[in-house]
Amino acid sequence: MRELLELALETGSDTPRSDAYTINGEPGDMCACSNETTYHVLVDFGKTYLLRIVNAVLNADLFFSIAEHNLTVVGMDGAYLKPIDTAYITMTPGQTMDVLVTMNQSLSWYYMAVRQYSSDRLDVTNYDHSNATAILQYRGNYSAPEKIPFPSTLPSYKDNVAAMTFTDRLRSLASEEHPVNVPQNVTTRMFVLASMGVLICPNSSCGGIYGDRLVSSLNNYTWVNPSIDILQAYYRNISDIYSMNFPDFPRISYNFTGDDLPLNISVPTKGTVVKVFDFNETIEIVFQGTNIINAAESHPMHLHGYAFYVVGTGIGDFDVNTDPQGYNLVDPPYVNTVAVPKGGWAAIRFTADNPGVWYMHCHLDRHMTWGMDTVFIVKNGGTPTTSLRPPPAYMPPCKNSTSSSRLFSILDREAHSLITG
Repeated sequence: MRELLELALETGSDTPRSDAYTINGEPGDMCACSNETTYHVLVDFGKTYLLRIVNAVLNADLFFSIAEHNLTVVGMDGAYLKPIDTAYITMTPGQTMDVLVTMNQSLSWYYMAVRQYSSDRLDVTNYDHSNATAILQYRGNYSAPEKIPFPSTLPSYKDNVAAMTFTDRLRSLASEEHPVNVPQNVTTRMFVLASMGVLICPNSSCGGIYGDRLVSSLNNYTWVNPSIDILQAYYRNISDIYSMNFPDFPRISYNFTGDDLPLNISVPTKGTVVKVFDFNETIEIVFQGTNIINAAESHPMHLHGYAFYVVGTGIGDFDVNTDPQGYNLVDPPYVNTVAVPKGGWAAIRFTADNPGVWYMHCHLDRHMTWGMDTVFIVKNGGTPTTSLRPPPAYMPPCKNSTSSSRLFSILDREAHSLITG
């Protein structure tokens, strides 16, 4: 698999797809290699269990359901939600959910199942069609069923409506014990396009569409990894590693979700381009999906170092005049990953109160690898407790370079003296 991935990255072609998903390490009864080792969960009738569910898949949103049992979602990404009763859940890569399940059915076995939610075009069929299963097994004196019921409520692979219907129901608990603090007065507004695209290859010599190299981008910049990490470069004030001109808005405006978009907008600019915020800025970002190269799909956007409020989502091009009127500023979900719907947009708000260097990227690994990434730098707040902490006294180098280690040690001491005065 590693060799196939490296070949795809070298040639600019699409990355390999998985051929199985797992629940706690097992594909389950529908895969011959694991039908003797399918994961079982033993439960007692009448009890309510808390399931902590993580989507640890690299490149796929997932649907999850349990046969003949309702789910009550009470938390997501480490924050409480108003409880919602549902027959299934939708999760993007990296998301976590807390789900209550009451064991109120006849003593028997029941399948828990996951399958991919593929938001690609209907004619794109090279996604993983496997259904991973585990068994919810009631304790008691009975014979195992000849046929284990499969969840009839598990949505189909291409069910965009089911995915959006679920996420639209999510609300923060917003109670006295667990209040929300949604920024009301925004100081910085950004409108960020999440797009697929290509880099032109000579003589159509690459493996992607049109013989070019597949890439992805944010506001027409496709990320280039720097020679050293940006945290070190920022802390040590090393120049020429990155630029600070990530745009707040795209350079041109067009029908972002339209069909048959012109090829000339599909070629992004390569660069290590970051966005810098002052401490305590209040920020609103609208992520807008596009249909460049006819490749609209859902993008799970993830920000390190922060959680944020998802104040709105919608289908089509974001309308700056009308869509903010429908924002939820009372009890929006507080998460660290937001699913930008296929052919749509998602708006988030947060306060930049955690100084440092924070990676922001699409959580589909192939999109992240192709360049749908950037970095947010949040400046220090003026006190030791609101400032970036210095590195430890000894930071083991990634490479055996004595001269570099000595240089970084000197720079660390100088930077520390500037912070502490």
